Parts: sequence; structure tokens; C-alpha cells
Amino acid sequence: MTLIKSISGIRGTIGGRTGEGLNPLDIVKFTSAYAAYIRKTCQSKSNKIVVGRDARISGEMVRNVVAGALMGMGWDVTDIDLASTPTTELAVTMEGASGGMILTASHNPKQWNALKLLNEHGEFLDDAAGKEILRIAETEEFVYADTDNLGSYRKDLTYHKKHIDNVLALDLVDTNAIKNAGFRVAIDCVNSVGGIILPELLERLGVGYVEKLYC
Repeated sequence: MTLIKSISGIRGTIGGRTGEGLNPLDIVKFTSAYAAYIRKTCQSKSNKIVVGRDARISGEMVRNVVAGALMGMGWDVTDIDLASTPTTELAVTMEGASGGMILTASHNPKQWNALKLLNEHGEFLDDAAGKEILRIAETEEFVYADTDNLGSYRKDLTYHKKHIDNVLALDLVDTNAIKNAGFRVAIDCVNSVGGIILPELLERLGVGYVEKLYC
């Protein structure tokens, strides 16, 4: 079992004893520390935090634990479910949220997962913020909401389309030029969230032929 705590987030292998892997108790502790930090430092008046995840086997479990901990800390959760990292970052800004959590271990094998933390601008936290969250987690300086102040949960599955719409609206994107170029594209989405958004993006950009692998 492995648990790696760094300013870029918390990643580890699923299971094991507390403190030895990324198990539910560890997820609650670090999510609660993040929630407390955002409450203390964020300038936004929004009570939302966005959560997106990749397609790992452990993804639903991790998402459920994260959402419950955030709600327990009084935050309203907008769950965009399966979503790429840039899609989750965009959702934070479009929702006007105070932060976001991306549940993905990137290139690591299937037994891994991670909590990656965003600010209200949809950006990864800086060094000082990351260190403070680790300190809060270590000292457990967080207080859960009482019954009347628990957060809410809402699922929003529209962000793949919203992300694509935003790409197509960019001045630099010329769909006619792309269509006329006659591109033939092969994509390998490694059985994860790229396989949801990328084929539709390429189609709407005007790419004439797409060979899809593991989408």
C-alpha cells in the first residue's frame, strides 16, 4: 500500500490500513482539510465545490466519500461525474464555484487514485496552499456542519457539451478550415474519460475520419 502526500494533491493505492493507502478514512480527512481551507481563504461567496472523476474502478467509491465529506463540511457539491481534468477546471469557473476536486491518478495503474485540488479559478493550488491543507489534515483542524447547515448534492452531466461548445467558440478555431483539410485522426483514449469527449469534439470540429482505440 502507498500513500503520497504532496502539495499537488493526495495520491495512493486503494485499500490497506489508515495512513498506508488511500482508504475511505484518509479520503475523508484530506477532503475535510481542503474544505476547511477553502472556507477560510476563498474570496468567492459561492458555496459550491465541483467534483469530477476519471474512469477508474475505484472512482465511484472515492467520489461518494468525497461528496459526503464535502457535504458534511457544509459545501454544496456539483458532481459532473466522468470528466477530463480540463473539463473539471472549466466547470469550476462556469459554476462560479469556490473550488474543485479532480479524482484521478493520471498515468498510474488501476489500483491508484488521487485527490487533486483546485481553487476558485479552476487552477491547481500553489505551494503554500498545499502545505497548509496538509497541516490542517495532520492536526485535524476542521469542524463539521450541524444538521441545519449540511451541504447539498447535485449531479450535472452537461459539461462535456459545454466544454466542446467553449472550444468551438474560440476565435482561433476555424471548423471550415479543419473540414477542408481532410484530416484522418487516430485516437487512443485508454478506456477513460477522453473516450467520452474527444470523439465528439473531433466530429464537431469537422475531422472527416476518426479511428477510435479504447474509447
